[in-house]
Amino acid sequence: MNKANDGDLPRDICPICGGVGFVRQDLPIGHPDFGKLIPCVCQANHRNGKNAANPANLNRLADYAGKTFDNFSTKGRMGLGDEQEKSLSIARSHAEQFANDLKGWLLFCGGYGCGKTHLAAAIANKAAGLGIPTLFLTVPDLLDTLRASYGSDDDPYAARFEEIRNVPLLVLDNLWTQNATSWALEKLFQLFDHRYVKRLPTVVTTDMDLEELDGRIRSRLQDPELVTVLKINAPDYRQPVQQGIQPHRSVLSLLHACTFGNFSLRELEKLNPEELKSLAAAFQKAQSFAEQPTGWLVFMGPYGSGKTHLAAAIGNYRASQGFPVDYWVVPDLLDHLRATFSPTSNVTYDREFEEVKTSPLLILDDLGTQVPSAWVKEKLYQLFNYRYAANLPTVITTSDRLDEIDARLRTRMLDKRLCTIQAITAPPFLKSAVPNVINRMRRNKALDQNS
Repeated sequence: MNKANDGDLPRDICPICGGVGFVRQDLPIGHPDFGKLIPCVCQANHRNGKNAANPANLNRLADYAGKTFDNFSTKGRMGLGDEQEKSLSIARSHAEQFANDLKGWLLFCGGYGCGKTHLAAAIANKAAGLGIPTLFLTVPDLLDTLRASYGSDDDPYAARFEEIRNVPLLVLDNLWTQNATSWALEKLFQLFDHRYVKRLPTVVTTDMDLEELDGRIRSRLQDPELVTVLKINAPDYRQPVQQGIQPHRSVLSLLHACTFGNFSLRELEKLNPEELKSLAAAFQKAQSFAEQPTGWLVFMGPYGSGKTHLAAAIGNYRASQGFPVDYWVVPDLLDHLRATFSPTSNVTYDREFEEVKTSPLLILDDLGTQVPSAWVKEKLYQLFNYRYAANLPTVITTSDRLDEIDARLRTRMLDKRLCTIQAITAPPFLKSAVPNVINRMRRNKALDQNS
């Protein structure tokens, strides 16, 4: 068997496995059991992958006994976009590989209900089935358990914390450090740091962005030599119609009915050839951009000409493929940023503005309708300048002429290497026009048939 180097190991740590709890057999490469893990002889006192001294209420794995790789769906309940399905398939593949090797750490990131906990539990169930001591804990339960045992004679805190720190496989579900007390953060850091130094197999799931986690913990989770970060961008499996990957502040869901399929090219209206041509060109540009967003696309035209519909159609198409989209009406964006300065706001201005600036696809609707204060101009310039320098895909709609747009913004929009300006010259769309034309055509056809 492959043995750990026992030269510097304390006496209470097994010299065979180095305290990990499992070993790999020395078998030829072609052997069917080559590379498979088996429990170390030191685990003879453990049953079902749990320490005999482990309190029954500490390990939550029994609650997830039915979570396996075989019943993990990468298709979702109602079908998913290609990128959503791809992220689930990649996460499952890495999880299965980790369960076979138990090397390093896995970090699952994603929204509620996307499958993080299922995959983490599947890893834990497989390891426990092999007899490997495994703890599956939610972070809130972990902290509650430690607090309850602190200072208790019946349930010594030190022994319990030591057991958690050294268990051969630890799964921490729902890592969350915002608003945590200094004591809780200190305990979590001690736990992460110990397992980081010892390189003990660990699985973590979180709904938070890495930037929101405590800095000391984040630094451990961002070590690429130890940690594999898997981002799942699928929606909540329990509520599949709510596209969970869209930013909480995005209003794209309100425009879900705006698609390429129901965009009218208005051939039946009495528009001149140039107006019809501008609509067709804008439609084609929007479709091409939706397939592969690169650079900036600006729709200019009068109110009601179809700019917002095309911008939303781009966003809805990308969202259906599993890509995150941030859709803002410009005055609403500015109001939202102002609101973060309020003492009652639960988000910070810096965080919100950073997320908008760095969004993989940002759609800004109705540029030019905002009140042009000095603060507004500065924020828009910072936003435009960042995305211009980073060459991030951006869609803009405006009813203003170019000479009416702030000069600093206009210079970015006029760079033809980055930005395509598509003018729509058609007049405002009248919902009654097409039905009236169609009804008239039907009446004429009926008269012809009767005659």
